Amino acid sequence: MSDIYQFTIDTAAGQPQPLEAYRGRVLLIVNTASKCGFTPQYAGLQELHDQYHQRGLTILALPCNQFGGQEPGSNEEIQNFCQVNYGLSFPVMGKLAVNGDAAHPLYQWLKSERGGLLGSNIKWNFTKFLIGRDGQVLERFAPLTKPAKLSAAIEQALDG
Repeated sequence: MSDIYQFTIDTAAGQPQPLEAYRGRVLLIVNTASKCGFTPQYAGLQELHDQYHQRGLTILALPCNQFGGQEPGSNEEIQNFCQVNYGLSFPVMGKLAVNGDAAHPLYQWLKSERGGLLGSNIKWNFTKFLIGRDGQVLERFAPLTKPAKLSAAIEQALDG
C-alpha cells in the first residue's frame, strides 16, 4: 500500500469508511481507550480539532481494547462516553486491534511506516500518527506526548 487512502475502517455504527474520503486533509490517527490514564488526552485532542479543523485537520480516534482491557465497552458505549465526558466533535470510529495477528491492515501499514520504541508494535493507548495531505506518515508520537505538544507539527503539515 502506498498511502493511507487505500484503507477502509469501520465507523462506530459498523459501516465501512474509506479513508479516501479524507484525501487532501492532514490526519491525526490515535488509538484510544476510555479507561486509561491517558484518556484525559481526549480534551486536548478536541482542542486541536477546534483549532485546526477548518484549516484541514481531521482527527480520527480508533478505540482499542488491547492494552489492559481499557476499552471494554461496545462501540455505542464508547460513543456515549466520549460525548458525555468530552463532547467530542471529531470522529470516534469502531473498535479495532492495533497489534498482533488481528491488527487492522491500517495499523500494520502505519507501524511499517514509522516504528516506535518497541519496534513496530504500538506501545500503549494514545499513540498518535500524523499523516500529511499526501497520505504519507509524517510523524509518530508516543502516548506520553500530550496533544498540545503536536501543534507545531500539525501547523507544519497544514502549511506544507
